[in-house]
Amino acid sequence: MRHTHHAEQWLPYPVATVFDFFANPENLPRLMPDWQQARIESAAIAPPPWRPGTDPDSDLSSAPSTAVAAGKGTRMTITFLPFPHAPFRVPWDAEITDFEWDDHFCDVQRRGPFAYWKHCHRLEPQVRGALPGTLLADHVEYELPLGPLGDLANNLFVKRQMQAIFEYRQKLTAELLPKTAAPALSGPPPLG
Repeated sequence: MRHTHHAEQWLPYPVATVFDFFANPENLPRLMPDWQQARIESAAIAPPPWRPGTDPDSDLSSAPSTAVAAGKGTRMTITFLPFPHAPFRVPWDAEITDFEWDDHFCDVQRRGPFAYWKHCHRLEPQVRGALPGTLLADHVEYELPLGPLGDLANNLFVKRQMQAIFEYRQKLTAELLPKTAAPALSGPPPLG
């Protein structure tokens, strides 16, 4: 049975800044818990299309991007520990299947711990109070192996684990993004 998880986070940064952060494959291991010791084992990065609007002197279809981004067709293998101090690493092969600058990108699991996994990141500009920023929406559709036993595992712990993982990612995003980007408005960095 397919399950879904949805998470949202508002960030006081422009859409392009937030998109660049999440589309950079080097940030994926940084957003996983330290105890997982996640690392990229291999990557075949497919360059994304040129970013519309990055060069005011060119037409929108030929503007180059200065961001490091994994475009549609990128395939990557990461490995991680499934639990603290595990004696083995779990491989996860993922592929970017959809990519549109400053709007969304989606990845699917080609090999890994799930029977099915698709994760889409969608971004939209959103003002909170008087502060412009970005609403990041993560939508995950997943299925566990072993049919009814996987559904039972989802109800017993996977659903809660998914919530905890995204809460952790949001915490780390709030810590890491200010180190790599300027806020949407000039002034002091945003508080916690």
